[in-house]
Amino acid sequence: MSDSSDFVSSEMPAPAVDTATIGLFADASPVTTQAYQVLARKWRPRDFSTLVGQEHVVRALSHALEQQRLHHAYLFTGTRGVGKTTLARILAKALNCETGITAHPCGQCQTCREIDGGRFVDLLEVDAATNTRVDEMRQLLENAVYAPTAGRYKVYVIDEVHMLSNAAFNAMLKTLEEPPPHIKFILATTDPQKIPVTVLSRCLQFNLKSMLPTAIVSHLQTILAQEQIQAEREALKLLSHAANGSMRDALSLLDQAIAYSAGVVTTDAVQGMLGAIDQTYLHRLLAALAAADGVALMAIADEMTLRSLSYRQALGDLATLLQRIALAQTIPQAIPEEWADAPTIAAFATQFSAEDIQLYYQIVLHGRNDLSLAPDELTGFSMTLLRLLAFKPSAVGNLPAADIATTPLPKKVASPTVPPHAISASAGQVSQPAAGPQHTRASASLSAQSVSTEMPVASATVALPVVAPPAPASAPLLPGQADSIDWPTLVLQLNVTGLAKQLATQSELLSVQGSQYVIRTAAKPLSQGSPVEKLRQALSEYYQQPIRLQVEVGEVQSQTAQHRDETARSERQQAAEQAIQQDPLVQGLLAEFDATIVPNSIRPV
Repeated sequence: MSDSSDFVSSEMPAPAVDTATIGLFADASPVTTQAYQVLARKWRPRDFSTLVGQEHVVRALSHALEQQRLHHAYLFTGTRGVGKTTLARILAKALNCETGITAHPCGQCQTCREIDGGRFVDLLEVDAATNTRVDEMRQLLENAVYAPTAGRYKVYVIDEVHMLSNAAFNAMLKTLEEPPPHIKFILATTDPQKIPVTVLSRCLQFNLKSMLPTAIVSHLQTILAQEQIQAEREALKLLSHAANGSMRDALSLLDQAIAYSAGVVTTDAVQGMLGAIDQTYLHRLLAALAAADGVALMAIADEMTLRSLSYRQALGDLATLLQRIALAQTIPQAIPEEWADAPTIAAFATQFSAEDIQLYYQIVLHGRNDLSLAPDELTGFSMTLLRLLAFKPSAVGNLPAADIATTPLPKKVASPTVPPHAISASAGQVSQPAAGPQHTRASASLSAQSVSTEMPVASATVALPVVAPPAPASAPLLPGQADSIDWPTLVLQLNVTGLAKQLATQSELLSVQGSQYVIRTAAKPLSQGSPVEKLRQALSEYYQQPIRLQVEVGEVQSQTAQHRDETARSERQQAAEQAIQQDPLVQGLLAEFDATIVPNSIRPV
C-alpha cells in the first residue's frame, strides 16, 4: 500500500494542518448528503386545514373533537391515495396533542412531532395485508388492555383491514365493541364490501371521495410554488387526469415529470412521459371528418403510427372531445373557461349537428371496445375512422318539423278479408297419430289442394267483434245520479295501477253525494291506505276537481269491472272455440287424420 503522500502533487505542497484542526475533524460526525424526500411524503398534510378534497369528513371529525363526542372506532374507506392513512395520523395527533383534545393540533409539541416522524409509541400502525392471521390479531389485542405510555389515548391504525381473515375479524369483535376507555381504533380500507357487517356496525364509517382534477391541479400549483419549480397549467391538467382521482398518484407523477423535463414541467414533456395524445391530432381528425376527407383521415392515422401513439387512448380522448362538443351544443354556458381548446370546441359545435356528435360518440366507444377483436390496433382504429366517415344519422331525423309533417306516408296495403271461421296457426294445435303411407298420400293431396286454393292459413285470424271504448265523463254527477254512472266502464279509464287498480276493478259504486263517492269492495286489505288514496287522486285527475272517496267493506251486489272483463274473455274464448270447431278445413283435418284438438290450445286473437 502506497503512502498517502503519493496522492499529493509534487508541484503543490501539502497544506499544513495543526493538531487542533485534526482533533476537530476526528470528533465530528462524517458528512452525509441529505436524502431526497419524495413529494408525496414531504407534502403530506399535517392537520385538517391542509387536507384537500375531504371537507365532509373534516367537518364531521372537527365537530366531534370540539364537542368531545369521540367514538371508539372509525372506518375510513376510499380509493388509493385519497388520504385515509393521513387522516388517521391527523386524528391521532388531535387526540393526543399536549394542548388537549382539539381539532387544531399544535404540531409543535413532542407528541405531534413524534407522530409526524412515525416515532410515537402509542400510535400503532398495523398492515392488515401482512398481519392477516388470528394469532397476530390476538397478540395485538392482548396489549390493548395496558394504558398508554406517553399519550392520552393508544391509537390502533389498521390499514387495508379488509385483508384480515374471518377468524381475525371474529377475534376483534368484542374488543371493537367495548374497548377500554384509553383505546381508539381507526380502520382504513379500499374495499369495504369485504368487511363483515358485524364490524361495520361497530364503527363510524366515512367514505373519502376521489379527488377532482381541479382540486389536484390547484394543490400541485401550490406545491410547485413552494418548491420554486415552473410548470405549465396544461401539463398539470394532464397529470391530474392521469392520477384518476388519487392525490398520491398525482404527486408521484409530478416527481416523475420534474425529473423527465429537467426541472421545468412542460406540456410536451408530460405528453411524452405519459404517452398522451396531442389534442391537435384529434382536432385534425374532426376537421377531416367535417370535410368528408377520407384521404386526410388515413394520413393522420399513419402519422400517429409513426409516433407510436396508443390507438386505445386516442379513441378514449376522442370520445372525451365529442362529449365536450355535445356539451357545447346543448349547454354552451357550461363550458369551463380554463379549457384551452374552448374556441375549437365551439367551432366544432357549429360544424356538426347534435345527431352527428351522438352517433360519432357511439361509434368511437364501440370501436374502442372492439380493438381487442381486430387483427391489430391500427386496423381497428382505421376501421373506426371509416365508420365515422360512412355512417350518418337518418335523413328523416335531419328534416325540419314542417317537412316531416308533410312527408307522405306509405299507403297501407289492405289485407284480404278473412272470414270469421278462419283460423290462425296459433289458434289450435292438432294432435295426430304417426303417419303411415295412407296418411302420407292424403297429406300430400291435402297440401296440393291448399296450394291450389291459395288459402293463407298462417296469417288468418279469428274475427271477433270489437267493443268501442266508452266516452269519458265530463264532470261529476249530481247527488242522486249514481245509478246512471257505469262504474265498471269508468274505472277502466282511470290512470291507476297495482293495488289501486285492483280496488277499482273489484268494487261497486254505492252513492254519489256531490264530490263524495262511496264504493264497496269485498277485499278488506284494499279498503284503506295507499290504494284508496291513489284511486281518489285518479278520480280527481279524471274529473279535474277534488274528489272525496269512502270505501266500505262488504259483499258486492252488482257487476264489477273485473267480473265484466272475465265474462267478456269467456265469451271470446267460446266464440274462438266454436269458430275452430265449425271450420271446414279443421273438420277435414280431424276426419282425414283421425285427430283431435288439443284441449285449452285455442286462444282468441
